Amino acid sequence: MTTYFFVAASEKYLTVEDTVEEILKERIRNYKENNKEIDFWLLKNPSFLQISQFIDLKAKIPSPPAAILSTDKKFITFLKLRLEFVAVGEFEFPHAEITDPLKVE
Repeated sequence: MTTYFFVAASEKYLTVEDTVEEILKERIRNYKENNKEIDFWLLKNPSFLQISQFIDLKAKIPSPPAAILSTDKKFITFLKLRLEFVAVGEFEFPHAEITDPLKVE
């Protein structure tokens, strides 16, 4: 089992209004320098938000949603503290309602 953690918000917020591009670029650079495998993804309209566990959470996120998904809980906690208008959550995979954690709608 793998635990995935995420921050979610409107796509506009994550990619335009409070772009996380610089944070993600710096993290990618750091991972490459340290030969570390990428463990985070920016997903536009992630399908995992459709599962019953996240019905209430998704209702609070303006459409279309986006999420930064990671297996690194500390990174998601950092993003939650850095970004203002995000929801946070987590799920285990494999999961009965999720066929692919990186799938987008």
